[in-house]
Amino acid sequence: MSRSVADLDLGETGLISGFDSETDILKLLEMGCLPGCEIKLKFMAPFKGPMYISVAGNEMAIRRSIAKNILLLPKEDAK
Repeated sequence: MSRSVADLDLGETGLISGFDSETDILKLLEMGCLPGCEIKLKFMAPFKGPMYISVAGNEMAIRRSIAKNILLLPKEDAK
């Protein structure tokens, strides 16, 4: 089972492997969410609100529904 950015714990990092849905892919690519880039969860808003992430030196807030579409490499493959 693939993990997504929405599954990260606070302060945890992961490597982007791809996207689960074609929805919002172009927007994510333009924001620097490229496969192979490291992504870090910096803050989560309460009540399943937006997630504040860092990708390739850029920091941004994204909806949790969009974060679920950003897939991560399994931890053992990311090393």
